[in-house]
Amino acid sequence: MTRARWRRSTALTTRHQGWQRAGRAAVKSTIHWVSAPHAVDAEVRLYDLLFTVPNPGGETEEGMEWTDYLNPNSLEVLRECKLEPSLQGRRRGDRYQFERLGYFCVDEDSQPEKLVFNRTVQLRDAWAKIEKAQKQADPQKP
Repeated sequence: MTRARWRRSTALTTRHQGWQRAGRAAVKSTIHWVSAPHAVDAEVRLYDLLFTVPNPGGETEEGMEWTDYLNPNSLEVLRECKLEPSLQGRRRGDRYQFERLGYFCVDEDSQPEKLVFNRTVQLRDAWAKIEKAQKQADPQKP
């Protein structure tokens, strides 16, 4: 697996946090950026959960079909993303970890002049986040 960095805009995004210890700065995070003049443009497809509930075929509300639980936001397409030049010319199916975002592969639609990457795995568990939000909204549910 190869690590890659990308940014949605051409602006440099920096995050600098640290503290002083014995006269030296200890860095708590890393600066992630891509040089816009040297970057290659790509389309990045962010796939999310297909359904809005964990088990759409299981217990559902009365009168609801499994198709009622389809997530309308299960695909977000980002165009003109800036990627490291080292990703230019990668083969379809090659896989990479984009830092802090997840794992991506080169799509079948990808062309040498138009790169397309698909997110295959997120780094964070989305269901855990959803369930936590639901518990906070309705503390009576188990």
